[in-house]
Amino acid sequence: MTAGLERHLRSGEPPRLLNRYAWWQYAAILFLIATGALYALPNLYPPNHAIQIGVEDPVDAEAVAELARDSLEEAGIAHTDIALEGNNLVVEFASNVIQLEAQKALRTSFLLAGKQVTTALNLAPSTPDWLAALGGSPMKYGLDLSGGVHFLLEVDVDKMLAERLEQGSVEAKNELRSKRLRYRLVKTFPDRIEATFDTADLTDQALDLLAGEMTDYDVRKPPGQTKLVLRFRPSALSELEDYAISQNLQSLRNRVNELGVSEPLVQRLGRNRIVLDLPGVQDSAEAKKIIGKVANLEFHMEARPSESAANTIGYSYEGFRVRLERRNIVTGDRVTNAQSGFDPETSLPQVNITLDGLGGEWMYRATRHNVGRRMGVVFKETKTRTELIEDENGQLVERVTPYETKRLINLATVQAPLGNRFRITGLSQGEARDLALLLRAGALAAPMYIVEERTVGASLGQENIDSGVRAILLGLSLVLVFMVVYFRVFGLIANVALIINVILLSALMSILGATLTLPGIAGIVLTVGMAVDANVLIFYRIREELNRGRTPQMAIHMGYERALVTIVDANLTTFIVAIVLYAIGTGPVKGFAVTLSIGIITSVFTAVMVSRALVNLIYGRRDLKRLAI
Repeated sequence: MTAGLERHLRSGEPPRLLNRYAWWQYAAILFLIATGALYALPNLYPPNHAIQIGVEDPVDAEAVAELARDSLEEAGIAHTDIALEGNNLVVEFASNVIQLEAQKALRTSFLLAGKQVTTALNLAPSTPDWLAALGGSPMKYGLDLSGGVHFLLEVDVDKMLAERLEQGSVEAKNELRSKRLRYRLVKTFPDRIEATFDTADLTDQALDLLAGEMTDYDVRKPPGQTKLVLRFRPSALSELEDYAISQNLQSLRNRVNELGVSEPLVQRLGRNRIVLDLPGVQDSAEAKKIIGKVANLEFHMEARPSESAANTIGYSYEGFRVRLERRNIVTGDRVTNAQSGFDPETSLPQVNITLDGLGGEWMYRATRHNVGRRMGVVFKETKTRTELIEDENGQLVERVTPYETKRLINLATVQAPLGNRFRITGLSQGEARDLALLLRAGALAAPMYIVEERTVGASLGQENIDSGVRAILLGLSLVLVFMVVYFRVFGLIANVALIINVILLSALMSILGATLTLPGIAGIVLTVGMAVDANVLIFYRIREELNRGRTPQMAIHMGYERALVTIVDANLTTFIVAIVLYAIGTGPVKGFAVTLSIGIITSVFTAVMVSRALVNLIYGRRDLKRLAI
């Protein structure tokens, strides 16, 4: 408190400039309120239910659109709009029920016509163009309010283990060769590796070597035989499975973040399945395409002419047959960064890749003694094929079959030893962009494909949601009435500030792209209560100052000044709790924390600044003898 104010308090004379704001302060507050109202406005335009059909070939887009129209007309399903946006056909419907019926009809028609297209559920924005041009967009709704898309993905752990055993057999051969221990055969089975030798002495020497070097394997010698059997130790097997699921979970989260999907649910289900829920995504066809795509890279040296056929793999490259060593140098799970671009000399698409430390070391070891040899880059992709089959009841059902494709995309001569930075070419612009995204998000440790896709309806039902909204409006109305009755004009001022608080809260959530969930609505209700509580503290302080004999102008000033510390302290501690909830919580807890933290900021602003500005406008320049509060 200033010395001048202290002198005025001692003399009983109120300061001259109490309860007045400068013109720029009113202008700043008015600007913030107007901006908030503008960006809260899109929430009055709810999105329309739609189906987004992804078309790979633009030439085929018109044919797909015509087939979609005919299918909907034949099924008697009405649509409100159909439009081609780039390579995506967007069909809008009046309700979620019609949307689901249309998706089933369209999927069946496309499969019967032999067209492998994506039919994904979507929400088409209805915001006016002029408002969208200013960056306005409505809040996203969580699964419990608007529903979304549910994916069930299966991780092929067995295939990953088979690949690790294949790598283990190559490692065993290298170890035996390094110690000049001759073996007859090293063969890989689905659950083990078997190494056969000519004599018992060689078998014993190999047992000591491999047991010491290959610690992830249980190396045993069957009685009376000259062979070794290597199996994963239970602890190593469990560690590999957990690594595969964890890596795939992290990769999915990163991919969803790359696509801008907010508040997704990504969690493990059982031994080898992952549940993924995407609420209200804006580009669900692209999300499904990226999430369902399993792509990786493998780097192999070109096989020497003397290499046996069992240790090589054949590929077609630019019209010629090329054989690569079966052993891969490094795979995409060692990639730490990948950016798509264009070769400055040829202007062809390329992907600039950065490996981690271990991957860079492996690449250097493989290339330092192979300068002059050619190295191939294999693009491996796991896709799914959907077809209609008859079940035991004679009904047509969908069957999803995964299949893997491999192709050699680049074959170049090693000019110098490679490290952890290099580039690859041989891809189209779209493939380079998608591959960079997938590698940047994190390669999958094991193949994974979508086994189920369905719509997630509102978890509490539309009727419960409507009841909740009515309860909120009723509670808010009672609070507004109470404030006016109990605090009169000051209560009316608090109500105006409260309404502005809700507008600013909606605007901030829209601008930040926050997702509104049912617990988030609870956070809004709590925010309203806290905003009212702040005004009540101020008004009671003003009453106390009046009871102490202060003049009305001084009572107003002292009420706001002395209540400020209490309001800030109370809201600061709650804000810290909200930050902690957001940091450690998931799903609904995060939704509650987001609305609570944003609401605290807006409630402090409206309770302290906006209501003070309104009080100053009404009472600031008046010679008050008494104050009704």
